[in-house]
Amino acid sequence: MADRVISVHLGAPSVRLAEQRDVPRIAATLTLVQATSRWARWALPDDGRIQRLTRLAELDAGHRAVSAGTGWVTEDVTGVATWEAPEGAPGTQPVPDDVRAALATELPHVHGSRWDAVRRTRELVDAARPTGPHWWLSHLGTRPSSRRRGYGTALVQPALTHCDTTGVPAAAVVSTWAAVRFLRRLGFDIDRAMESSDGTLPMWLLVRPQSS
Repeated sequence: MADRVISVHLGAPSVRLAEQRDVPRIAATLTLVQATSRWARWALPDDGRIQRLTRLAELDAGHRAVSAGTGWVTEDVTGVATWEAPEGAPGTQPVPDDVRAALATELPHVHGSRWDAVRRTRELVDAARPTGPHWWLSHLGTRPSSRRRGYGTALVQPALTHCDTTGVPAAAVVSTWAAVRFLRRLGFDIDRAMESSDGTLPMWLLVRPQSS
């Protein structure tokens, strides 16, 4: 008798709120995901790029999101999603002063010679973001070994549920068409095409409208 192949449906991937103990693995996952990305090559100098990227992920994704309660990870932390939540969003907290101070102090050093372009591009993006309260997707990544398992969708779902419950939009800016396609499947629409302040990095601002 030929062997039979049995298919087992395992359901949606398990995700949870990120905790302080996860910060090193959050940084490692996002470094692995972004190391050769178009954005990293644009935003970070060649010298020490991997170390710069790891520190950026540790601060901006790890400590910021963990302290605010706006980061979700898979159980093995091979997938990460972090957000900036609107003020007073249920289950979230303001980013502590010490984390804000560390970001303000260290980000210029992390970006080095690219800081001026990064800073001015952030200003352009901030001006284009929705004017009212909204959830802002700041980091999303899944290690290559864990892709095509539905992790990305599962990781963003908790925040999108917050959006649907409270009736606020979500938004993100991305620099690849693959990211555009992924977010469109989740109900985001392209709001506008943009460029970095120096005109060398194409970007797209996407908005998921508030639920009616």
